[in-house]
Amino acid sequence: MLQTSFLRPFAYGAALTAAWGTVLRIAQISPLYEAVPPKLYGGTERVVAWLTDALVDAGHEVTLFASAEAKTRATLHASRDQAIRLDPAPLKSDLASHMSMLHELRERMDDFDVLHFHTDMIHFPFFEQFADRTLTTLHGRLDLKDLPGVYRQWDQFPLVSISENQRKPLASANWLGTVHHGMPDTLCPFNGEPQGDYLAFLGRISPEKRVDRAITIARRVGMPLKVAAKIDAQDKAYYERAIEPLLRGADVEFIGEIGDAQKPEFLGNAAALLFPINWPEPFGIVMIEAMSCGTPVVAWRCGSVPEVIDDGVTGRIVSSEDDAVAATREVLGYDRRAVRDVFERRFTARGMAEHYVDLYRQLARGREPDRGLRLA
Repeated sequence: MLQTSFLRPFAYGAALTAAWGTVLRIAQISPLYEAVPPKLYGGTERVVAWLTDALVDAGHEVTLFASAEAKTRATLHASRDQAIRLDPAPLKSDLASHMSMLHELRERMDDFDVLHFHTDMIHFPFFEQFADRTLTTLHGRLDLKDLPGVYRQWDQFPLVSISENQRKPLASANWLGTVHHGMPDTLCPFNGEPQGDYLAFLGRISPEKRVDRAITIARRVGMPLKVAAKIDAQDKAYYERAIEPLLRGADVEFIGEIGDAQKPEFLGNAAALLFPINWPEPFGIVMIEAMSCGTPVVAWRCGSVPEVIDDGVTGRIVSSEDDAVAATREVLGYDRRAVRDVFERRFTARGMAEHYVDLYRQLARGREPDRGLRLA
């Protein structure tokens, strides 16, 4: 009975395959590690917040499964009293929290036409009979040892990548499309006349983010660097050993972890953003946050960077420290309005939501996955 009821909209819901104006009942299922949107650092939950609100603005009926402090225009189903990372409780189980949320979703499956998961693969065993009603966006790196077996075992789940590059380690997985992230166009307002004569680094203090490289570049360019970054517990020793000594100087200011409220000033007043990563970045939200302000980006040729940066327009893509120094000097003269224009054309939350709705409708029509489809 449960399976028949769950499949009802696909068997009988002809309206789902009709005009674009049809209202969809969508469940957005967020990880519980951060609030939606995160209060400080956080990527996946921030995108879930932006997508959820954009879908509501487009007229769809959306229910967000997240922690209780979520700020959303959707109907909130609170699956935990607060997000896990900032919960002061000394002992807590992230696995138990997510399993409880998935159980609650199973109890309400018949309320929705589409279940959109942002929880990696933890839901696969619970929903394998109903995979054709689901969409799973993968937000992290996919070159981990144990992942190929999981995606072979549960290959019936339609997947979405957040960049074409992200797919490479799992090229044969059941990809339905690629949707680049988008953000509200009012969140980081355009700043055509930045007040700060500094370069910016925003992210995490970790070996793959290479803040050490950013410090070296800024010093060679001869400009101050402001670092707004989170330090995870596992990276504390790295910070103390490799990064803290580099911060001793008036030309580098360590601000710490910041949230959305501080980003417009921090990024908007920067002359440029340095993004000198050394890992297969799946997307890199900070690049479009800077572009929204009109701030150009100097980024390493890794992961998604060539898909996000329009080289020579919104920033420069580099492969060496010498190139980065020259590129940083070059982008100081870029037209910031042109940078913002690219953001508005390619990376808004409204555009992201439109792409996802197209994928939801493909599910409703029962289409075969298009392994080459790119929707950004």
